[in-house]
Amino acid sequence: MIPTDLIDLLENTWTSTSALGAQLTETQWKMPSELPGWTVQDTLSHLIGGERMMQRLPPSTHVAASADHIKNPIGANNENDVDSRRSSSGAQVLTEWNDIVALRLHTLRNADDAYFAVETMTPTGPGTVADFLHIRIMDCWLHEQEMRRITGIIGNEAGGCAKHALNRLIRTIPIVVGKRAGAPEGATVAFNITAPVPHSLHCTITNGRGAVSDGPATDALTTISLDSTTFFQLATGRVTADDSKHKWSATGDTDLAYRVVSQFNMMI
Repeated sequence: MIPTDLIDLLENTWTSTSALGAQLTETQWKMPSELPGWTVQDTLSHLIGGERMMQRLPPSTHVAASADHIKNPIGANNENDVDSRRSSSGAQVLTEWNDIVALRLHTLRNADDAYFAVETMTPTGPGTVADFLHIRIMDCWLHEQEMRRITGIIGNEAGGCAKHALNRLIRTIPIVVGKRAGAPEGATVAFNITAPVPHSLHCTITNGRGAVSDGPATDALTTISLDSTTFFQLATGRVTADDSKHKWSATGDTDLAYRVVSQFNMMI
């Protein structure tokens, strides 16, 4: 089955990222990002590398110097793509971005069912090309929002891509609440997520495992309230519980709430 809905969401964030890039000055391109060692331009360079890989184009032969922010082989490969474009201007990187996403959209819009069913390795394990696209929407949109926060050009905060990213990250909440934060058997932790992407949900520990349900919980041991922007920053490790303590609050068992928020990084 051709995942037209996923392609539409990818086009949404790709087009929005291109529109953002067209507004940036060279100074803004070189601003430090939320990711250690990277600039706004580096973030887009990273996205280019990912789309080139998905298009099965040759990887960069450049080898970046070692750096403290490189923690694993995946990070090293990402750094090679990023560092290979650091001598370019932001406008040059944007042109390359526009070219690769135009090629990717042409490929995706003209592919058949078999293309999307091909087995491949995804960031979460074995899957299909369609599974990879499902993750890629979240990845591209999150990076778009990082670029926007740093440059102060807010946009595309809500809508399909934002809801898609939220729904994917919510899948990890049982691990955060149960395994990492150590919520006790029978406990319910509720989350009140406010605009730009409002969502109410709760996680209950039963037989040692967490399960998420939509909606508020009247018997929650603790309720954590935060806006969706802070949710995304915490879930991607861009801020810590202490960094963002003025952006989230809790009622009930505040010690448990702090443990949950402290263990909220859901990304690789």
